[in-house]
Amino acid sequence: MRRISVPLILEIVRYYMVGAVNAAFGYSLFALMVWAGVGVYVAQALAHLMGMAFNYMTYSRHVFREAGPAKLRFLGSYGINYLISLGFLALASRFVPSPYLAGLIAIVLTSVVNYVMLKFMVFAVRSEG
Repeated sequence: MRRISVPLILEIVRYYMVGAVNAAFGYSLFALMVWAGVGVYVAQALAHLMGMAFNYMTYSRHVFREAGPAKLRFLGSYGINYLISLGFLALASRFVPSPYLAGLIAIVLTSVVNYVMLKFMVFAVRSEG
């Protein structure tokens, strides 16, 4: 069985600490728009778009510091991330009557997929040579 390294554990802890700030930012935008009467899927799309730049800055500076710039890969991953999030929101909305709770469930589920994509596809440390 392979052991998880301390640097990896610390990176995951940083990811979820920064992710909590990112999620609070994005979820606040989502909840505010739902409260203002914007449809749940439109609110999710707008909050996702507004949060992308903020998330890129926080993840690249505080979690994946060893990786080089990856703006195009980040945009691509967030496009995929949005579709996954939309699927989780649609699924959660079928079982949970509150759009606020369904949005929160979608954020939590998507965060796991997002870490894997950011770690291995977006901010992958490239070996020299």
